[in-house]
Amino acid sequence: MKYIKIFLSIALLILVSGAAYAHGVDEDTQTFLSGNSGVAFVPFLYIGAKHMLTGYDHLLFLVGVIFFLYRPKEVLLYVSFFTIGHSITLLLGVLADMAINAYLIDAIIALSIVYKGFDNLGGFQRFLGRQPNTKAAVLIFGLFHGFGLASKLQELSFDRTGLLTNLLGFNIGVEIGQFIALALVLFIITNWRRSPSFLKFSTVTNMLLMAAGFLLFGYQLVGYFNS
Repeated sequence: MKYIKIFLSIALLILVSGAAYAHGVDEDTQTFLSGNSGVAFVPFLYIGAKHMLTGYDHLLFLVGVIFFLYRPKEVLLYVSFFTIGHSITLLLGVLADMAINAYLIDAIIALSIVYKGFDNLGGFQRFLGRQPNTKAAVLIFGLFHGFGLASKLQELSFDRTGLLTNLLGFNIGVEIGQFIALALVLFIITNWRRSPSFLKFSTVTNMLLMAAGFLLFGYQLVGYFNS
């Protein structure tokens, strides 16, 4: 029971603290990026890690992805698909200066949370009689998550000198933040699985995951129509 409380408390903390970062990045980061000139690999690495650790939508999706993965090999495989996806579109989005509406991308990211919660509940088998390719889904949603990361940087004006190096630093930072967050979540879930309450409350947890996704989806749509 204590692991349920810890897990739900962290999920709530992610949502509450994430509200400050619901769109864009924090003011200190904006100030730094706007005034940055030339190569700044280490600062961008730090910003990438910080952004991932406060990126509640990315983290909630990953929680859904690893929720029922028991073997380290499976966790590594699925996280790798997600990493490949978001790395490609993060770099492509910024380097190609692709026009991306951050609210719409974040709305799709919110739906990815809903999708994963629904998948974990066996919804596709129950209502459609078939199971989508889970690895392909993680890769595809990873592409959208990468565009979400790219949109955050595109909202800012900063010197493009050394852009590729800085972007690589940012992306590596994202992976570091992702690793730290996943390590914590895996520790909690692994210990929770040893308790009979895991299967008992897994349905409730994934329903809450879906509810959080719908909530974030509505929030982003409101932001889009009001922008």
